Amino acid sequence: MLKVRQKSFRLAQVFTIARGSKTAADVVSVEISRDGRVGRGECVPYARYGETLASVQAEIEGLSYDIDRAALAAALPAGAARNAVDCALWDLESKIAGKRAWELAGLSAPGPEVTAYTLSLDTPEKMEAQARVNAARPLLKIKLGTPDDMPRLEAVRRGAPDAAIIVDANEGWSAEVYQDLAHHMVRLGVKMVEQPLPAGEDEMLAEIERPLPVCADESCHDRASLPDLKGKYDMVNIKLDKTGGLTEALALREAAIAEGYEIMIGCMVGTSLAMAPAVLVAQGAAVVDLDGPLLLAEDRNPPLSYDEAGVHPSTAALWG
Repeated sequence: MLKVRQKSFRLAQVFTIARGSKTAADVVSVEISRDGRVGRGECVPYARYGETLASVQAEIEGLSYDIDRAALAAALPAGAARNAVDCALWDLESKIAGKRAWELAGLSAPGPEVTAYTLSLDTPEKMEAQARVNAARPLLKIKLGTPDDMPRLEAVRRGAPDAAIIVDANEGWSAEVYQDLAHHMVRLGVKMVEQPLPAGEDEMLAEIERPLPVCADESCHDRASLPDLKGKYDMVNIKLDKTGGLTEALALREAAIAEGYEIMIGCMVGTSLAMAPAVLVAQGAAVVDLDGPLLLAEDRNPPLSYDEAGVHPSTAALWG
């Protein structure tokens, strides 16, 4: 049996990026039942990629309940719908085999990974206040992506003078704005910038100076994306909602490393159920950004554990 549900989880506060704001994490959950066991997965449809809750649910409902991961990869394109089903199948296989998902994948036992904490796009004053509250966190991610971001950068650094900082422009800059800001980001100790230019309009990254590492997010979905990134990016952001699940995410990580890219593991704003499979991909990554549950006012039960060591692998009761 295959069940699909839409569910909304309240955020702790309004979350804003260059493309808009949200007050809840709207997710699609999948349950696949076989042999008295239930596998679960979750995805976050993303309008940037033409996805809605309804379209993703319809894609999933069109699948056979007895589909396997190999057939799934042929039945659905990389994206949110395939992610939820793929992760549910991993969870189901784990329960039927009586083994953890990392064992089935041939991975070493996972441990905690330090994760970034994201500061929502806002006025410089409010972003500085956000930074002060979270100044003790080891890694802060700043959402930017407007032509007027320099005061925001300065404000966050004032608010968190000792934290490592990464920046996500969400495709919001032009080449000129990026070139103007790049050396200021280096001066302020920014470690990496994510997707400064729009996907499909990022050719200039191969021609202009990149004084700090540049990470492909919207420009990188799965292994098929890699040829177009050459010479433009130094790092790739692997998100399960882009790759279409854990299966392709693991394959993309291996292929990207082989081609010399550093690895970032990211997420949409989802619950612990969505983050749990990504923790397996995050092992040893240069940057981990799996803070979705930290932004929620309500989460799955049981949730993932977060502490000073970072995000911990899930218990079997949650996933895998």
